[in-house]
Amino acid sequence: MSTQPNRRAEPDLLYSEDEEALRAAVRDLLTDHCDAAGVIARAESDAPHDRELWKLLADGMGLAGLLVPEELGGQGATHREVAVVLEELGRAVAPVPYLTSAVVATEALLAADAGDLLGELASGRRIGALAVALNIPAGSAYQVVRFEDGALHGELTGIADAAAADVLLVPADDGGLYAVDASAATVTPQVSLDLTRPLAKVTLDGAPGRLLGDAEPAVRRALRAGAGLLASEQLGLAEWTLTETVRYLKERKQFNRPVGGFQALKHRLAQLWLEVVNLRAAARNAADQLATGGDDADLAVAVAQAFAAPVAVHAAEEALQLHGGIGMTWEHPVHLYLKRAKADSIAYGTAGAHRAALAELVDLQAP
Repeated sequence: MSTQPNRRAEPDLLYSEDEEALRAAVRDLLTDHCDAAGVIARAESDAPHDRELWKLLADGMGLAGLLVPEELGGQGATHREVAVVLEELGRAVAPVPYLTSAVVATEALLAADAGDLLGELASGRRIGALAVALNIPAGSAYQVVRFEDGALHGELTGIADAAAADVLLVPADDGGLYAVDASAATVTPQVSLDLTRPLAKVTLDGAPGRLLGDAEPAVRRALRAGAGLLASEQLGLAEWTLTETVRYLKERKQFNRPVGGFQALKHRLAQLWLEVVNLRAAARNAADQLATGGDDADLAVAVAQAFAAPVAVHAAEEALQLHGGIGMTWEHPVHLYLKRAKADSIAYGTAGAHRAALAELVDLQAP
């Protein structure tokens, strides 16, 4: 009998009928409840997170529990379905803590086998946040707090969506991962480029925590899934900016002809289209490998993130420039996409960090 691991010959990069139906349902919901003007208005306020939209996604559609097994109160779906949801959330720059709670915090809890908390996150009753800085890639060193006399002490910075969280998953210097009620911590907003995914400083001064398990494997698993599925959000963002730019250039006229008819702009859009198509393949491969537990999951995630950030930023920059003067206004939503793309470009590791990880995975020595 062969002892070799079971490997599929080819990944499935296509969308199933169920995944397309899920996409249509999420897009319809976001069309009705996440318009650009509303997102901009929230970005200007002290409450950037859209709690009503989160309730519709988590409670109404059950999307917060896609990765949670049915016996724990979730939907028992896979990373493929989550990727579809994130594509649509990226298209809308939706100000909800889906990536941080339904993916990253949920993956950490799955690694720690914390069934009760998983059920609460799956139902949408509580929002979770992993207290690791947003720019940390899987496998890298991260900040920890001090565990002393049964309580947690310390400060953690750059924590995404901490302001919306009800429970914080905090790594400590004893190697443990602790669940801390957000009310026991001081959460201070930090200046964030992406106002739809705000960062915060978390301060713990003798906060009680419940030990969930070992921090290192839980954090590694959570950040790997976060990086792999972030590529799908970046794909949705890039697709929206490309589609909207093409639409605008067909309508905008100069010298009595559509601006999109000029050959130089056609070349730029064609190049961008090729980049987005390639990004789709990389993002789908990462989601599929994560869903199936493939042997090449680390490789697929590194490839996706090495490619996703430059494409998403390029698409948003082209949209801003090709929209001309209107693209430079606060009222036009293109700035939301550029800021999200730039913030995503360092989330869970930069493209350079993922290229370095990729080189190590394939045993490619640096020059």
